[in-house]
Amino acid sequence: MAGGLVALLDDVAVLAKAAAASIDDIGAAAGKASIKAAGVVVDDTAVTPRYVHGFSPDRELPIIRKIAIGSIRNKLLIILPVAMLLSQFLPQALPYLLIAGGLFLCFEGAEKVYEALFGGHHAKEEVPAAVRGPEFEKSMVSGAIRTDLILSAEIMVISLSSVENEPFVTRLLVLIVVAIMITILVYGVVALIVKMDDVGLSLAQRTSTFSQRVGRALVAAMPKVMSVLTVVGIAAMLWVGGHILLVNVGEAGFHWPADRLHDLEHWFGELVHGGLGGVLSWTAGTVTSAIVGLIVGAIVVLIVHLIPKRKKSSEVH
Repeated sequence: MAGGLVALLDDVAVLAKAAAASIDDIGAAAGKASIKAAGVVVDDTAVTPRYVHGFSPDRELPIIRKIAIGSIRNKLLIILPVAMLLSQFLPQALPYLLIAGGLFLCFEGAEKVYEALFGGHHAKEEVPAAVRGPEFEKSMVSGAIRTDLILSAEIMVISLSSVENEPFVTRLLVLIVVAIMITILVYGVVALIVKMDDVGLSLAQRTSTFSQRVGRALVAAMPKVMSVLTVVGIAAMLWVGGHILLVNVGEAGFHWPADRLHDLEHWFGELVHGGLGGVLSWTAGTVTSAIVGLIVGAIVVLIVHLIPKRKKSSEVH
């Protein structure tokens, strides 16, 4: 009896070790997948704060919470089932989904560059968001969740591509971990960013001279931080979109662009030995991907915006 109990405990210990190892493997795979999707995460973090711009401070966190809930629903209830079904039964479709997502990111980035250079519909908003009422807030949240659907799909599919050779259950658990972890990270950082000016105001009203200086510095810095985030977000869209296109066009069968990118990265990496060579290689690949993203995005912007306008103008005349 005692021997049977000892054997049972040994079996339980072995299973526990196996489970712990599996958890470690899932955690490591989720971390690897999250790193691979980092560019889209930066983009998501940089894009979201604009959806709460102009609202009263007491509505900022509730709006972010609504968007975050919509984001986790996007990932777990829409994207996850589709991604798992495709990976199981039609894995050859994943590169084409990534190409479509890459085109969208290139278009978004190039469109923002176009609006910055020539003006766009965002510049025409004059009525502050704070006085537009609950319907406007609802529409902004809906728009943010729609945008998040695209970005979340990119994050999940990129993450899936990192573990596509793993068993079904491992892929499923990794994507669930990534979905929860990325959502907490993105919207936690967004909440911190949008409330930083309120923290600054609070510090500026204290009696301590040091607190007042820090508070005023925070308030003064936040517009610049938001401007930098906008630039980073655009750059991330172009970089990630261009890189996704180059790599997945190769996965779809046309290897020349990805091979040339690899050759370029290798050439710059060989210029200097050591860590600096790796930095040069990464920089060359990133800049090249961003340039490709800008060129492809500009073509899509031309097709989507300018050609229909010219056609409509010719019809009027």
